[in-house]
Amino acid sequence: MPIIVNLDVMMAKRKMSLNELSQKVDITLSNLSILKTGKAKAVRFNTLEAICMALDCQPGDILEYVEE
Repeated sequence: MPIIVNLDVMMAKRKMSLNELSQKVDITLSNLSILKTGKAKAVRFNTLEAICMALDCQPGDILEYVEE
């Protein structure tokens, strides 16, 4: 898949656990885990916005396009 999700990298940089991010973003652990592992087929802009606010980052810090 040409879209890479670097959520785990940003979480590590911010020293934030999956549980903590889940609570701040108000998203279930299972859905956040699916997003973190790159298995999600889509992400809502409001969810992306909440994640960026919680991690103090830009969408480009989390999502990356890589040509195959």
